[in-house]
Amino acid sequence: MFVLAGFDTHFLDLAWAGVLLWLLLGFSALLAQRSKNVLLRLIFPLGGGVALCMAAIGLASLAASPATLALPIGLPDLPFHLRLDALSAFFLLLLGSASFGVTVYATGYFRSMKPAPLALLGLWYHLFLAGMAMVMLADDAYAFMVAWEVMALSSYFLVTTDHDVPEIRRAGFLYLLIAHVGAVSLLLAFGVMQGGNGDFSFATMRQAEMTPYWASVTFLLALFGFGAKAGLVPLHVWLPEAHPAAPSPVSALMSGIMLKTAIYGLLRVTFDLLDVQLGWWGTLALALGLITALYGVIFAAVQSDMKRLLAWSSIENIGILVAAFGLTLIFYTDGKGALAALTLTAMLYHAINHAFFKSLLFVGTGSVLHATGERRMGKLGGLIRFMPWTAWLTLIGVLAIAGLPPLNGFISEWLLLQAFLLTPGLTQPYLNMVIPVAAAAVALAAALAAYVMVKFFGVIFLGQPRAQALEHAHEASWPERLGMLWLAAGCLLLGLFPVQMIATIAPVVRLLTGQALINAGNWLLIAPLAAERASYAPLLFLAVVLTVLLLSFIWVRRVYHGRVRRADPWDCGYPEQDARMQDSAEGFGQPIRHIFAAFMRVERETPDPFDRHPRYRGDSRDKLWLLLYQPIARLAGWLSDQAARLQHGRIQWYLMYSFATLVFLLVFVSR
Repeated sequence: MFVLAGFDTHFLDLAWAGVLLWLLLGFSALLAQRSKNVLLRLIFPLGGGVALCMAAIGLASLAASPATLALPIGLPDLPFHLRLDALSAFFLLLLGSASFGVTVYATGYFRSMKPAPLALLGLWYHLFLAGMAMVMLADDAYAFMVAWEVMALSSYFLVTTDHDVPEIRRAGFLYLLIAHVGAVSLLLAFGVMQGGNGDFSFATMRQAEMTPYWASVTFLLALFGFGAKAGLVPLHVWLPEAHPAAPSPVSALMSGIMLKTAIYGLLRVTFDLLDVQLGWWGTLALALGLITALYGVIFAAVQSDMKRLLAWSSIENIGILVAAFGLTLIFYTDGKGALAALTLTAMLYHAINHAFFKSLLFVGTGSVLHATGERRMGKLGGLIRFMPWTAWLTLIGVLAIAGLPPLNGFISEWLLLQAFLLTPGLTQPYLNMVIPVAAAAVALAAALAAYVMVKFFGVIFLGQPRAQALEHAHEASWPERLGMLWLAAGCLLLGLFPVQMIATIAPVVRLLTGQALINAGNWLLIAPLAAERASYAPLLFLAVVLTVLLLSFIWVRRVYHGRVRRADPWDCGYPEQDARMQDSAEGFGQPIRHIFAAFMRVERETPDPFDRHPRYRGDSRDKLWLLLYQPIARLAGWLSDQAARLQHGRIQWYLMYSFATLVFLLVFVSR
């Protein structure tokens, strides 16, 4: 029977029911493998409805008291424990609200798949959603790791949907390998926290008193394990391979939502389960986050594959989140509660912002891929003429991720920069020197992110089509448009109503740091610390921008109407320009490739200069892969070759191995 504790348990009951419904829909998809209509018009829409309900449950339970639930499943002495508090409620809100738009989009995107593969994809898709929700609800290490494995395995099968392609199989294997290396680290972290008493419930871990040494061991193991899932440098190598290999809706879920489960885990372990926090943890996390952010955005700038570009951009955003996490730890351990609350607010705000705008960008590229069959930006261009819905909605995501007001990306980055710039004197002298440098690194990452997005949108949607076949590109279907509209609306609303969103986040901040923002502002004006120091009014900003545009339009129409002379633009003295003379994706990224060549291995392919139609190609490979992972792969291959020599295929040799093992055990072990 179910055992309930705490208040507001009906929210937890509903959340658990949502997980069960996702599981039911996943297995029901297998029963409907002969009917595509049932899958696309019933199973997936119902999954989207469950996602919307989960978002509502998360929003409604943010201010409620924590509730716990013990389930009659699991091991005999270790049943599954669930807990719904402000932290898990916020991430349920993130999961449900973003996955609703992606799922609506998926009903149109998967329409070209055959019924049998679509049914299998429907199983893994809904198991993936259920696994992520269970990670956020789990209240013991056993339930958490089971949910973590369900999430990892289901996403692996989603990544390898097109498993006939060798590159996709390799990408899936790399993802699964690093995911399980991280899972082993998390198992060790939970083992340290339970202290050998056999009780793996989070309630017991919260009450345990750990020495600074063992708390540091736990934190480092958790940082490694969750960093592997999040794509933290140098554990990032799976992400640029897996995200492009997966179908676009799956890429949106993985980048927009799954990466946040690692952020959730970091917050849960550091601020909730551990009873001690140390300042150097924050310094380490800040350094790793900044390195990851800069590394990711540099490689995003030189990509020519649009999905690979977005994957590297996700690494950059994860770096910003981990840097904000580190700064929160620094302020929290230094007794700067207000600044810790401000930084954590910025972090959580950026997490939900990234869920919306990165999901929007991935599904936008999915529509482009569907319409053109091309992923390389060098073969695209001018698609705004043929795909206006996709182009304009994708533009909202581009402006949001570039951090331009009044969209949502600006709010979280502005709050984070306020936390950096308003830092008073800290007790550690070296931090007073490090934090201004860190603020400059965050500003550089934000500027390069805007540069990357100019390249992304301009090369794909603007200019002239680089191939004649692009003129036959078709617009996204209505379910795809509705999914993109939902995500674009989220980017706009989160940008226009930050005070309301900060109030929504406040219970989480209060739970983890002990206080929320002292002065979040009024309904119109956001002022994180004091209005006289820094404030921002997004609705007023939008009103001014719209007023200027309207007055400009009226002025041009009344003053210059009928007096406009149309002429060909200046052609640089060469009148026969064509689409191939436009700035390409490789050319756009060339300055970044030249400046940061030390971080990458550049491979160029230059054709015969006398070729009438020369083609140029340049790839920038990750040096960390070549320096760190390639030697490990070679060593593993050599060891497997040596082990293979033991397999002779003769029974005499296997009997001899068994006899030698028995003698060894009798001589050395039996004593």
